[in-house]
Order: sequence, then C-alpha cells, then structure tokens
Amino acid sequence: MKELFGFLKRYASPYTGNIILSVVFNLLTAFFTLFSFAFIIPILQMLFGISTAEYNFMEWGDASFKDVVINNFYYYVSTMITDYGASATLALLGLILVVMTLLKVLTAYFSEYFTIPMQNGVVRDIRREMYDKILTLPVGFFTNERKGDIMARLSGDVQEVQNSVMASLFSLVKFPIMIIACLGMMIFISWKLTIFVFIMLPIVGGVMGAVGKKLKAKSLAAQQKWGDILSNAEETIGGLRVIKAFNAEKYMERHFDEQTEDFYKINNAVNRRTALAHPMSEFLGTMAVAIILWFGGSLILSGNSDIDAASFIYYMVMFYSIINPAKELSKVSYTIRKGMGAKERIDMILDAQNPIQDPEHPQPSQDRTKPASVNFRDLSFRYNTDDPDSREILKDINLEVKPGQTVAIVGESGSGKSTLVDLIPRLWDVESGAVEVNGINVKDLRVHDLRDLMGNVNQEAILFNDTIYNNIAFGCENATPAQVEEAARIANAHDFIMETENGYDTMIGDRGCRLSGGQRQRLSIARAILRDPSILILDEATSALDTESERLVQDALEKLMKGRTTIVIAHRLSTIVNADKICVLHRGEIVESGTHAELIAKGGHYKRLVDMQHL
Repeated sequence: MKELFGFLKRYASPYTGNIILSVVFNLLTAFFTLFSFAFIIPILQMLFGISTAEYNFMEWGDASFKDVVINNFYYYVSTMITDYGASATLALLGLILVVMTLLKVLTAYFSEYFTIPMQNGVVRDIRREMYDKILTLPVGFFTNERKGDIMARLSGDVQEVQNSVMASLFSLVKFPIMIIACLGMMIFISWKLTIFVFIMLPIVGGVMGAVGKKLKAKSLAAQQKWGDILSNAEETIGGLRVIKAFNAEKYMERHFDEQTEDFYKINNAVNRRTALAHPMSEFLGTMAVAIILWFGGSLILSGNSDIDAASFIYYMVMFYSIINPAKELSKVSYTIRKGMGAKERIDMILDAQNPIQDPEHPQPSQDRTKPASVNFRDLSFRYNTDDPDSREILKDINLEVKPGQTVAIVGESGSGKSTLVDLIPRLWDVESGAVEVNGINVKDLRVHDLRDLMGNVNQEAILFNDTIYNNIAFGCENATPAQVEEAARIANAHDFIMETENGYDTMIGDRGCRLSGGQRQRLSIARAILRDPSILILDEATSALDTESERLVQDALEKLMKGRTTIVIAHRLSTIVNADKICVLHRGEIVESGTHAELIAKGGHYKRLVDMQHL
C-alpha cells in the first residue's frame, strides 16, 4: 500500500477537489445506508409483536445520548401506530425507506461521478508524461530497448494501470467509508460484540493477504512477456520481405508460438490467483457471520447480552453490510498488485536518467542566419563509457570545419562516420575531447539552441503519416504556404507534389510509403531548406537512390548547401568531388584529409576507395 499511496500522491494531487467531493458523497451514502436499515428494528419489534414495551418521550439529558435517540425513535413510531394504525405506519416507514434509498443511490452515483475524471485524468497524465519522456531521452536509451516493448509499456502497461489501479480508486474511497460507518454503528449497538469482531477481522485479512502476495511478481512477468510479443510482431511486420525471401515463416511461427504459450501460462497463473479472491472472501465472510451468529445468539439466549433480538438482527445486517465491501476490497488488493507490476515497467521509462542536460550557465544562442564553424578537438568516443575496456569508436579526432565550408567524411562501413556527426547535435555526449560550434563547447549551449542551428538529411528519409505540407513544415510552426512551396521548388519536389491527388494536402502514408524513395528524399531536403540551418548534415542522402532520382536529389542538395557549413557522409564518392575538404576515416581515426585532387595524388586510402568504385 505504501507504493500505491506514493503513486496517488504523485498523480492524484491535481484532482484533490474530485477526491474531496467523492468522499463527501460516500459519507452521505453511508449515512443513508445505515438509517434506511434502521427501520428494520421498529418493524420487527412493534408491528409484529416482538416487543410490547411502552415508550414515553425523553428530554435530552434524561439518559445517555444513545438511549434518548432510541427511546424517542420508538416513541414516535408507537405514537403513529396508535394514531394511524399499524398498516398506515408500515406504509409511511416503507415510504421513508424508499426516499432514503433514493437519496442513497443518488449520492452513490455522484460519488462515482466525481471519481471518474480523476481515474481517466491520471491515465491521460501518465501517457503524456511517458510520451514527453520518450521525446527527451537520448538516442542511447533506445539502442538498448526494443521498440515493441516500449510500445507495450506506453499502451498495454498504461492500460493495465487504468484497469487495475485507477478503476479500483472508487472502491478504495467508497468501501473503507462504508466499513467504518457500519463498524461505528455496530459499536453503537453493542461494543462488547464488536470487540469480538475486531479479533476476527485481522485473521481473515491475513489469509487474504497471503494468497495475493505473489500476484505482483506474476503480473510483472506477464507484462514483460507481452512486451516481447509486441516486439516480435513489430519486427515481423517490418521484415516480412526478408522472412518470405528466406522461407522463414515456420521459424517465426515457432518463435511466436513459444512466446504466446509462455504468456498463456503466466496469464493463467495470474487470473487463477485473482479468481480465488471472491470465493475465498465469500467463504471467510460466511464463516465469520456463522461465528458471530453463534456467539451473539448464545449471549442473547443466556440473558447476558446488552441488546435484544431485533437489535441483534440489525447488528447482523450491519455486519453483513461489511462483508461485501470487504470482499470487494480483497479483490481490489489483488487487482492493485497487478497494476503495480505494470507501473514498475512504466517507471523504467519515467525514471530513466537523461545524461544530456542543459548547462547551469548556458552560453547565448548563436546567430542561425550565418554559417557556423564546427571543430572536433582531441575527440575520442566509446558507446559504453562504464567499461574502459570497450572498443573506442572514434580515436583522437581533430577536425576543423570553417564557416561555409563543405567537408566530406568517407570510409568503409563501421569506421565511425555517422557516430562522428551524431556528436554535433549531442545525440551522444563525448567523454574525452570536445565538439565546438563557433568556438563554444556544445555542452555549454542549451540543447534546443544547439539543435536549432542544424538541419539533417539522412539516408532513410524519416517522414510522418501526415500531409506533404505538414511534413515539409515539420518543426517550423510559423512557416507560410508560400515558404513551403518555395522550399519544395528548390528541392525539385513541387512538380511531383502537384501531380498527387490533393497536392500539398495529400496524405503520404506510414513513413511516406505512398511515395518513391527519391520523392521521400526530396521532401526531406525541402524540410531542411525551409529550416534554413547554419549547419547542414547530409548522411548518405543519395546512396539508396536510382540514377535519375540521384540526379534530382543531388541538384537539390547543391542548392541547399550554398552558403551553409555542410558536413557530408558519402559512400558514392562522385557526389563529394567538389568538397572543400575530404576526410578519410579508418577504424575510428582520420587517416587522410585534403581535396579530391590532393588525396588522389597521395595514392592512399581514398585513392583505393575511388578505384573500387571506378570513379
């Protein structure tokens, strides 16, 4: 419960008003419940001849508060029987019972009415917090996590919290109030008998707690297995071409069957343990009722009880009114344990630390209308900084890119080219050496200000399932239609855009699937042109295109590169012949640098790469 209260303190505090109103209406519900049942006693005692005692009106102070209230209640009922007859009195008592029941159900409705916005609001807030956290976490976090598992936490685990924890909040407010109210009335009727009840309740609660103890761990295992299943499904859909090409359907089927079988077994264990809550609470509650009937009835029969038979029946009604809330609370405790398992998986994202933070005293933002310089000074980098023996990806990199220069980075796959440019916008942080923009260490600039200077065009054009217009204007909220169209024209994209069904308002599908590779890349270039960056990073922007598409994209890139500091990663060396400087990376080190002609004349690594491509 300590974990639950911490969760509620964290997320439910904005809904304090809803909680207070729910508590107020639950108190009213308990009040009307108690006093609607109270009419059973006079009906039994007086209308059916159980009691023939005569009652006289008592002033306050003539006896104890309890005795005055009970006596005067019976006095008014007996007066009504004398004046109007037993049948009319029974009808009036029935009418009062109906009215009080109506008030009870109305207050019960409003108690839940004010709880619902809190239940749904907390789930909404968790989803928002998770999504915001996913956006702020560094790239390195996602290299160690599977996309499907993260999706499972964002969808399935949050849904489990909603179904388990938030759906139980109403019960956590309502039932304790009802139990306390009924216990209070039981003490009012017979405190001696209630002491005996207090001795039994902890025993019943202890048995229920022991049964549900392992439910949280089982639920956590089920959620983790569900994440594995979603990851597998996501990889299968993304890799269907390869699976079919290699006739690997049966292998994938077996792998998926094993995962779903494990999930089936874990879910059986969780649901069976949860299903045990109701029958066990039913049995223990009935056993408690039987014991109290025996104990209280024995006292009444022996003449040693402080209550009569009718009051004892009302006492048993009150006790039985505790049984159902207690059973529901036992089910709630099981359900909450399941939800807490899902919450642990959610917290793995929410509590993840982001090492890439803004500095305490940031440097002022740079002028993004002018080309910026980029310097790598004595830079070394490894992904696993906690292991000094892990492989260094980059070693002793020293490179100066002057404002307005175009510098190309070439080398074989795995030499560290993409890692090097990822260090500029702080997708990763360096531990040794420094990356500088305009002579300022990138760690001394706000992350937003730093990335605001840059535009990226990658080998894979990352587009969103939205209109062409919104994809070009992505990240530029104040862009006008004229600016978007101008960017598209410069990127050689306007003509094919106008040929689409709805022009700039055409939906392009998931990741731009309704467009060709060259069209997607030109939209990506148009997006970078509209951003008008000081530093342009081109990561193999033409390597996956056919000759015709490459010509159009290369023409668009040359327009984009004018007047900007540009860093180009290229496999097709024909695209960087005119670069101001070409740096050759080999096993994480810069082994050569110079112009195309200079490097050809050296006859080293670059010359070998050129010969391999028959430039």
